[in-house]
Amino acid sequence: MSSHQTPVTRSTEPPVDMLPVEDAVDRILSFCPRLPSESRAIDDSVGQVLATDITAPFDIPPHDNTAMDGYAVQSRSTDGATESNPVHLQVIGELAAGYLYNGEVGAGQAVRIMTGAPVPDGADTIVPFEETDEYGLRAPGQEHETIKDVGILKAAGPGSNIRRRGEDVRQGQQVLDAGTVLRGPEVAVLASLGVASVDVIRRPRVAILSTGDELLSPGDAPAPGKIYDSNSYGLSALVTQYGGIPQRFGIAQDTIPALTARINEALETCDLVITSAGVSRGDFDVVKEVLAREGAIDFWTVKMKPGKPLAFGEFEAPDGRRVPHIGLPGNPVSSLLAFELFGRLAIYQMMGRQPQPRPIVRAVADDDIVNTDWRRVYARATLNQDSDGTWHARLTGPQGSGVLTSMALANGYAVCPEDRERIRAGEECDVIMVDWDHPLD
Repeated sequence: MSSHQTPVTRSTEPPVDMLPVEDAVDRILSFCPRLPSESRAIDDSVGQVLATDITAPFDIPPHDNTAMDGYAVQSRSTDGATESNPVHLQVIGELAAGYLYNGEVGAGQAVRIMTGAPVPDGADTIVPFEETDEYGLRAPGQEHETIKDVGILKAAGPGSNIRRRGEDVRQGQQVLDAGTVLRGPEVAVLASLGVASVDVIRRPRVAILSTGDELLSPGDAPAPGKIYDSNSYGLSALVTQYGGIPQRFGIAQDTIPALTARINEALETCDLVITSAGVSRGDFDVVKEVLAREGAIDFWTVKMKPGKPLAFGEFEAPDGRRVPHIGLPGNPVSSLLAFELFGRLAIYQMMGRQPQPRPIVRAVADDDIVNTDWRRVYARATLNQDSDGTWHARLTGPQGSGVLTSMALANGYAVCPEDRERIRAGEECDVIMVDWDHPLD
């Protein structure tokens, strides 16, 4: 879908009243402090950030234990053992994981032992079943007679197949640092320490509110002149993906009283208010008016396409909290893209994560990307890598701000800078990588 022949009509002078994207990010983050901590059960804390360091109360493992099913023996008792000339040892007991052996292994003796069981006193090595003449005789669930004698088929050196006490964690060791994002491995570490709950930074409660007399909720019957509200549902999903707690406050009519009432309701419980629509220059775009009356406007246009009309400021909650407000554009693509660039970072910072930008790669543009008005263009693209390692970015189709499928098909945003009129097909450009399957990476 190359657009080599597309005429470009570009204003002669760049606009002076629009905020650069990086400045908008800085301004928004300056209004978004880290939230307080809370105590959460470890199995309900995935994606949250540790508020305190975690120190080990004991060694892990707490005892020398066996890494394999086999026999605990003295290594010198196996000297000279071969398959053709086994060394026979007296079996004096059997030990399962979770129990201690009451006794000591002497010369010429062996204790049958299961993986994870503490190594009995006197033993210094584990001979796996595979290296004995009883391998395969004790499959799980099979009846068997107690083995009194075992043949060792291979000499074992000291320490073989033994996990030493404290080889993973030592008592008093700082195991996890404050600021760590809890994933599956970190939760497993906490569980191994016997920790049932931890102090983590609270997830932000994010109010989501759509405005517009033309909007219907999904499930409503279609009506002439009406469209379905996709923004609040898409934004709610992104808030969840990025670790926040979305709270939808429905659809507000395009009147100052209606919008004010909904925002005041949201301020009772929420840490961040997200609205969509009502931020451009139209007669019925009331979000800026309400923000100016009830709160404070910091900025309201950003030098980007799509997404220029973006109002940012803050309200004061009834309890005195400063609650930041991001007023997103109403066009679906503009709304989702602006939230990806700004809302995601705000949520990360509020929940104690580093607000890192997405990774960027250099890619060959497979289509022209046109810039008509001195704004930074974010073109929705599919990003693929050739066998030689070269990245290619192909536009997902028409790039209008109402073409919502262009977002669903994209895994990257190809960027045409403010000072470029066009990225031509075959030229390289920066592409922001977006992995919707792993939004928290």
